[in-house]
Amino acid sequence: MDQPKLSVRPNNPAAAEHLAASGIHPLLARLWAARGVQRADDVRLEWPAMLPPTELTHAQYAATLIADAIAAGKKLLIVADYDCDGATACAVGIRGLRAMGAVVDFLVPNRFETGYGLSPAVIDLALVHKSGKPDLIITVDNGIASVEGIACANEHGIGVIVTDHHLPGDQIPAALAIVNPNQHGCGFPSKNLAGVGVIFYLLLALRAELRRRGVLPATGGPRLDALADLVALGTVADVVKLDANNRLLVTRGLDRIRKGLMQPGIRALFAVASRDPQAASAFDFGFALGPRINAAGRLADMSLGIQCLITDDDMQALDCARQLDSINKERRQIENVMKEQALAASEQIHGAGVGASVCVFHPEWHQGVVGLVASRLKEKFFRPTLAFALASDDEIRGSGRSIPDVHLRDALDLVSKRHPALIRKFGGHAMAAGLTLARHDFDAFVPAFDAAVIELTGKSSFEPNIETDGSLESGFTNAHVAGLLAQEVWGAGFAAPLFLDEFIVRSQKLVGEKHLKLNLQRGIQRFDAIWFGQTDSLPERIQAAYKLEQNIWNGMVNVQLIIEYARPA
Repeated sequence: MDQPKLSVRPNNPAAAEHLAASGIHPLLARLWAARGVQRADDVRLEWPAMLPPTELTHAQYAATLIADAIAAGKKLLIVADYDCDGATACAVGIRGLRAMGAVVDFLVPNRFETGYGLSPAVIDLALVHKSGKPDLIITVDNGIASVEGIACANEHGIGVIVTDHHLPGDQIPAALAIVNPNQHGCGFPSKNLAGVGVIFYLLLALRAELRRRGVLPATGGPRLDALADLVALGTVADVVKLDANNRLLVTRGLDRIRKGLMQPGIRALFAVASRDPQAASAFDFGFALGPRINAAGRLADMSLGIQCLITDDDMQALDCARQLDSINKERRQIENVMKEQALAASEQIHGAGVGASVCVFHPEWHQGVVGLVASRLKEKFFRPTLAFALASDDEIRGSGRSIPDVHLRDALDLVSKRHPALIRKFGGHAMAAGLTLARHDFDAFVPAFDAAVIELTGKSSFEPNIETDGSLESGFTNAHVAGLLAQEVWGAGFAAPLFLDEFIVRSQKLVGEKHLKLNLQRGIQRFDAIWFGQTDSLPERIQAAYKLEQNIWNGMVNVQLIIEYARPA
């Protein structure tokens, strides 16, 4: 990858001043203003500020259909996706629906046997499900592209309600109702709800419907805020944009976890990941809990992840969490081998002069891990990247990750328009997508994808940019402020604070053979710092992009700088 450019995020002094005048810490006021926050109300993330379910198209109609089904004692079946968003969405659906009297079970497609979404093969499984043929299927985190599967369900007399957040294709499935903020004509102000957020909203609409019918007391029924931990986990793990509404959902979930109010499965996942729930952060969701849930869907069966999240038995939850932890360790080993092979292949490709994208395929790769390999290669080369594995003797399945400059689904759509017979199936969104090709078409697809990226962007190469918040005022470089920042919700579309300053390197040493431990000086202040994954020594004066973190050791709390990138000053 080319050396990244270091830039400073544009600030909004007027908004920062207004926020600070509202009683918000001046550093938070500056950071929030630079991320588009204008008013103090936009960061008072309490339940009353949540966008109402009434604005979500079909939510009310879907709620009446489910209320009718509950009243008639009909069998409901949730069909989930096999990632963390799908698993948490399924758990929210199961817990919420059962609390409102529904007879409901779940079915999760197998990545390797039935593929993604509500396919005809999944309907075949539903017909012989252990709980009996369902009367109504509710999809979570999938379904908007399941045209054939929903047609098959209809033929068997099974109604389908779709809850999804993915972008619709040219053809909309013939479902009873579709609840999706991204469907055409939906005026819901937040298009960034994760799948778990969509089903949570549908449950709110269902509870309101049951109250209207007198089935529940006027202000009674299950406490759906008790599901906020699951909603928060799925939202962060799916890397959706953390707009104000999503930050509210994540904040409320973190608040419950920090108070010890969480599902047994969430508590067990914190335990096996050796993370402290009292200090829970969005980082824990994205890098500790989320990957353990995802590992089940990548290598085995996501039913294990869902079971972990729906059980009320602490010992069963811990057993499930330990199994997920073990699968995740296996996933990491497989991924490391595949990544090394992919890096070697990519270096050869780039030596041949292909510039706008990276496409790699290996017949022995595990198809559950290609998305992670694509993600690692994207970080190394800063190009949209697709990694492929065998799905059958004559078919390969790819997973892609992109950079801000390239809308990945649009690029695949352009390939399919320019070369109609090349891609058998594809779907996704701006930053991630999946597709299926004939094995013999891979060599033709690579230049076609590269050409599509160039046509869409007008570029054949991309310059990585590290956007920072500029210099951190010296009075704020302390453990108290680091703790203050850790309490807030940062993530996709609402980047964690990254500061940019010059330092004198007073000492440096390698720890664990792969991390650089530093002592840095700025003015009269000295700081401990660490640069993970860095083995080369630094010059005496550096310009560094860094995060502020608390370092707790032997009961003492100090500030530590986490170096993201550094270069000679």
